[in-house]
Formats: sequence, structure tokens, C-alpha cells
Amino acid sequence: MNYLYLLLVAVPLAVIARYSGWSYVVQFVVAAIGIVPLAGLIGEGTEHLAVKTGPKLGGLLNATLGNAAELIITVFAIRAGLLELVKASITGSILGNLLLVLGASILFGGLKNGRQSFHRTQASVNATMLILAVIALVIPSVFSVTIAATTGGDTHTHLGPLSNAMGLVNPDVEALSLGVATVMMLIYGLAVWYSFGSHGDGPLTRPAAHLPATAGWSVRKSLLVLVCATACIAWLSEILVAAVEPVVEGLGWTEFFLGIIVIPLVGNVAEHLVGVQVALKNQMDLSVEISVGSSLQIALFVAPALVFISLLMGNPLTLVFNQFELIALVSASLIAALVALDGESNWLEGAQLLVVYVIVALAFFFLPVG
Repeated sequence: MNYLYLLLVAVPLAVIARYSGWSYVVQFVVAAIGIVPLAGLIGEGTEHLAVKTGPKLGGLLNATLGNAAELIITVFAIRAGLLELVKASITGSILGNLLLVLGASILFGGLKNGRQSFHRTQASVNATMLILAVIALVIPSVFSVTIAATTGGDTHTHLGPLSNAMGLVNPDVEALSLGVATVMMLIYGLAVWYSFGSHGDGPLTRPAAHLPATAGWSVRKSLLVLVCATACIAWLSEILVAAVEPVVEGLGWTEFFLGIIVIPLVGNVAEHLVGVQVALKNQMDLSVEISVGSSLQIALFVAPALVFISLLMGNPLTLVFNQFELIALVSASLIAALVALDGESNWLEGAQLLVVYVIVALAFFFLPVG
């Protein structure tokens, strides 16, 4: 992925664009390009650190910090009050990993290596956990619709003083979101415990198998790269988020589409490329772990964490998604589970996943969100 680091030139350009008064569209594009190699540096720094910490702890670090860039972007979006962008990015990350990354990995891996196989039992555990996570995301949304129906469509009925002060929806919906987030973090913790037990690799860890054998950054260098890359991503995220509303007006795109498609791609493209690369090397176990594991991290860790972070920042986020998001999430989790069911894959299944992603992306592009 060294060729990605050529894009680091966009980092100073984004700062220049911000303070030189360039158009917001240019600021957005340059900041987005700059985040891509920085996210790659976080991934590489984590990989080298994983070599020093051992396979299980290293696998957990690899999976968790793989979503660091997107987490930082969404925190800045919460601070700016762009809650719909945040929720759309959660949906978009899960869809992107299950349909785009897994689809591209299976397609290109299958074209090069023919029929490929992966660990069926582990894939089944991941698929079960994924469906559980999607159910957890669906429940608050269905509950919110039910509350709206019973109150004549008014989701603000019976708001408490704190909710009124913060501009929240029904406090029951808020309380349910907090409860679901707590339970999701609990099952995340149990999955981590499972991973570190005597059961072998769990659904939230994966080995750093694609590093060359000669790779060997020191712990100090790895940590320095992680700190510097994280700080730069935070800086660029502020520029990116500040340009969202002008870009929405200038390009005619919706904030929703930016969150569903653009933000997840910016934060995760480096990891996406790794998933395809290891599939080309016929390491389908790792490739499936990267795509499905990242989706689990978003659903079980990032989404609940954002609920609590948003509460602390004074812009509370609820896990209430629109109907089309829910349909897309359920469909993607089911089709990914079906692909993993037999422990084998071929290029046609990859093409099918990609077609579903393109259809969903087109629908989200034209979907009017009021």
C-alpha cells in the first residue's frame, strides 16, 4: 500500500485550502484524500505493534484501531450537530464492509484463484454475531415508530425537562438507545473475553497475516506513527466536517448520501484494499475476517460508543434509523451470512454482492431525506 502514501501531499494542501479561503468543495475533497493515507498509516502502525504484543492482543488492536479514522470523523460531526451524517456513516460502514469489501475480495480472489474456501465455523460465529448486532440496531427504530403511532405521530410527546433542553426526541426512545448501547458494549466485552479465552480466535480479532516476515517497526516508532496520524486525522476531520453543509449545497448531494457512501470510504479505504489483497493471495479466512469483523466493530463498538460520546458532548444521538437504512442493513447481513454458510466462495458470489451495493448506493443517492 506504499503507493497510497503519495496522497500524503494532500495533508498540507488541506490546511492551505482551509486557511487560504479555497472553495469548500476543494477543502472537502482535499481533506478526504488526505485522510486516506493517514488511515493507512494507523493500520500499518497497528500491524507492526501487533507483532510485538502477540497474536491475540495484536489482533484486537488491529480490528479496533482499523476504525479509528471514521470514529474521529464522526466525533467531529457530532460536535457540529450533524447527527444524521453520523447515523448514515454507521449504516454506510456496515454496508460497505459486507457488500463492497467482501464482494470485491470474493470477486477478485475468485477470478485469480478459482473457488476459495475459509473456516466455516468461524464464519458462522461471525454471521450470528452480525445478525445479533443488526437486530440491536433495528429495535430502537421500530420502537420509535411504534411510539410515534401511539402518540398520533408526535415523537416529542411527554418530553422531560432535560430532553427539552437538549432538543431530544421522546425520552423513552433515548433511554432505549442508551440501554441498547450498553448491552451492545456488554456483548462486545464478552466477545473480547471469548477471543482471549481458550477458544481460539474470536469474532473481534484477526491476525496481522499480511505483513512481510521482515517487517519490524519498534514499539516506539509504531506508537509515534499512531499518535501523529491520529492528530493529523483529527485536524483534517475538522476541515472535512466544516465543509459538509456547503458541499451539500454546492454539489446537490444530501448529507445522508455523504454519510452512507463517502465518509465510510474515506475512513476505511486502506483497510478495504488490504481485504482485497489478502484475497488475491488466497487468504480468504483473513479477508472474510477483515470485512465481517470491521462490520461487527462498527455495530458493537463504534455505534454504542458514539451514543455515549454524543451524550457527553451535549448532542445526544439515538440509534433510530430510517426505514430504507434498516432494510439495507438486514438485507446485507442476511446475504453475507448466506455467502459464509458453506465455507466456500466463487467470483460470481462476489459480483452479486457488488451489484447489491451499487443498487443500494444508487437508491441512497436519489433518496429524498427530509
